[in-house]
Amino acid sequence: MKFYHGTQTEHGPAVVVEERGECRALDPRHNLRNHSPTGFQWGYSGSGPAQLALALVADVLGDDERAQQIYQRFKFKLVGRLPDEGWTLSENRIREAIDAIEQERTHTR
Repeated sequence: MKFYHGTQTEHGPAVVVEERGECRALDPRHNLRNHSPTGFQWGYSGSGPAQLALALVADVLGDDERAQQIYQRFKFKLVGRLPDEGWTLSENRIREAIDAIEQERTHTR
């Protein structure tokens, strides 16, 4: 299982993906949509949180099209509520939020 760690560093916010003891920087996925060329943010509903939401959802799902359909709702549901000082999210927690969003979409159609 993957874990995602967001921290504030002297160079700004950083997000690392931990999987099987290995760590890597989370790809911001600017190739899908460039909301924030300056990087990730969280704790509010702006462009930096949108970039983080897209990156997290795309990384967990491995499905770019699906990620683009739900990342804005994921931003409001989870990313916008993360504490400024830092956070850790499990892959399972992100999937739970994605599942809830997709169920909401199904019930509103």
